[in-house]
Amino acid sequence: MVFEKIKKVIVDQLGVEESEVELTTSFEDLGVDSLDLFQIIIELEEEFSIQIEDAESIKTVEDAVKYVEEKTGEK
Repeated sequence: MVFEKIKKVIVDQLGVEESEVELTTSFEDLGVDSLDLFQIIIELEEEFSIQIEDAESIKTVEDAVKYVEEKTGEK
């Protein structure tokens, strides 16, 4: 469930196809620059009501999913 929500945020923010966003996809693979990543982080914080302090550690979609799961206890 967390993955699906994160995937939607990424697709909405970047305008990429859903098929391009897998757990193993890195943000670099998607052509994300620092501004894009900042926007995605803000959206994730709002979506899950969390604070993401160490955004630099989030390199892949899976990193984002694990981070959110740890913070929220959601799966």
